[in-house]
Amino acid sequence: APGKQDIAADYIIPDFIVKEVEGSLKVELTGSSKPGIKISKKYMEMLKDKSTEKDTKDFLKNKVESARWFINAIESRRNTMLKIMNAIVARQMEFFTSHGENIKPMFEKDIAEDISMDISTVSRVVRGKYVQTDFGIFDLKYFFSAAMKTESGEDVSNKIFMDKIRDLIEKEDKSKPLSDDKIAEMMNKEGFNLARRTVAKYRENMKIPKATLRRKIILN
Repeated sequence: APGKQDIAADYIIPDFIVKEVEGSLKVELTGSSKPGIKISKKYMEMLKDKSTEKDTKDFLKNKVESARWFINAIESRRNTMLKIMNAIVARQMEFFTSHGENIKPMFEKDIAEDISMDISTVSRVVRGKYVQTDFGIFDLKYFFSAAMKTESGEDVSNKIFMDKIRDLIEKEDKSKPLSDDKIAEMMNKEGFNLARRTVAKYRENMKIPKATLRRKIILN
């Protein structure tokens, strides 16, 4: 899969783990996202100790309050991360259960709406984050794609659009390869309102040669 991190997998520390447990998908934060921060027992004992000087107590009280605020902030961030990852898994259930075969069109605004969260928060959380699965490590950005529209107004990701073009070309008669016009016509019949130049643009992005260069002469 394009979003799978193969070569760099040894150098990437995932933030999430998605695994199947008793027929259900479970999302967990990895150790890198769960810093073990605790308030020192020694400091707490000094605060309770009546023999501790007032200045020292005031200093410790201030530090403990700051530490509690910091711990609460981290806990809030972890909860937000889990909320977003669970929402991604809910929308991409087929992807995780098919070992990466079936990815659905999905946008940051969809996740933001699902969990009643600001889209900027979703965007910030998924940036630079990775998820570990039984079939590889994936950049969270892989699950979000730029949008196109079908005639019915449905959003479709560029990835799915390009996969469709690639699939048509792979199945074409190699002695009579499909022109960009023909591909556009076939796509339009399936509800995609696409011009020939749009097909050409995506074909070129995929480094697929034009029809005349794909033609193979079949000798009898």
